[in-house]
Amino acid sequence: MLTTDDFPTLAPLQRLVDSWISATGKGYFSPLTNMAILAEETGEVARIMARRHGDQVAKPSDTGASLADELVDVIWVAAAIANQEGIDLTEALRLNFDKKTRRDAGRFGLPAKTDTETLTTKNL
Repeated sequence: MLTTDDFPTLAPLQRLVDSWISATGKGYFSPLTNMAILAEETGEVARIMARRHGDQVAKPSDTGASLADELVDVIWVAAAIANQEGIDLTEALRLNFDKKTRRDAGRFGLPAKTDTETLTTKNL
């Protein structure tokens, strides 16, 4: 399994978002408002993907939409929600990798490998 030493940390991201919200913003929005903003930002990612890879054609107002910017908006709001809820995203990500490794071992037609010791930041 991945060790804490092998895993990238998201703590600087969480601190940076917190600092900006505290210093530049008006403070945190309510958790429910942040959840709605997360849904909105996810919808904006979906809109870009639907026009880029789906059957819909982009409208003139869609030009200039940046997938990178919208994805970072999702990450930003997720970090804000994590901060409000006292969630350490680094630990949550590590646990999520462990869950996926156990759940998906052998799932995609590859030999089952439940040991993720070879997965480190050096080979990501």
